[in-house]
Amino acid sequence: MSRNLVITGAAGALGTAVVGKFKREGYYVIALVRPEANEQSPEADVTYEVDVTDEKAVQEFVSEYEVQFGDLEAIAMLVGGYASGDLETSRQQDLSQQIQLNFFSAFTVATAFLPLLKKQQRGAFLFVGARTALVPKEAKGAVAYALSKRLVNSLAEIIAEEVKDTDIRTHVFVPSILDSEANRSAMPTADFSKWVNPSDIAEAMHYAVNTPALTNMTFTLYGGI
Repeated sequence: MSRNLVITGAAGALGTAVVGKFKREGYYVIALVRPEANEQSPEADVTYEVDVTDEKAVQEFVSEYEVQFGDLEAIAMLVGGYASGDLETSRQQDLSQQIQLNFFSAFTVATAFLPLLKKQQRGAFLFVGARTALVPKEAKGAVAYALSKRLVNSLAEIIAEEVKDTDIRTHVFVPSILDSEANRSAMPTADFSKWVNPSDIAEAMHYAVNTPALTNMTFTLYGGI
């Protein structure tokens, strides 16, 4: 089996770290970025522009992927975004936007690649959760975000049950606050040293992919928070 890795959200802070880590470890990295966003993933072997919330676009990409590359060792679904808002101020539109960004971006890709991994009887799904989704006290200030990320955890659990008789693995990586340029700009007075470096998540993902004994794990990466 070749060492093909698909990464969505490859141009983001986390995506750049994950692309770099797996590339250094000898993987052939297929990066997915947003269409018409002028995004780049220079370390990837090849880059595709795909709207990962668009079912048709994702299905077309998966069909092309099978023709071009054949098998798949792992797929890292890194697309996501944060929005604040408590119960009283959150509206259906807020929830819809967050579900589209954080959940459908993973659901659409994972379900499209699932038949390929089932055919292989092996491979790994790498999801990104959020501490906010696991800690109700923190979820109070970001309701739509927390609910959308909880759906990601549930999706991973359902897939794990679906493939339990195979060597397909599902892992969820749960950071607190990611140390990124965007987060630093949004919270300039915070103690950045307590945040999670994207490279630490990349290391954890590589470890999970290369440790077959680990199945259906949740990795909590909270830094100093």
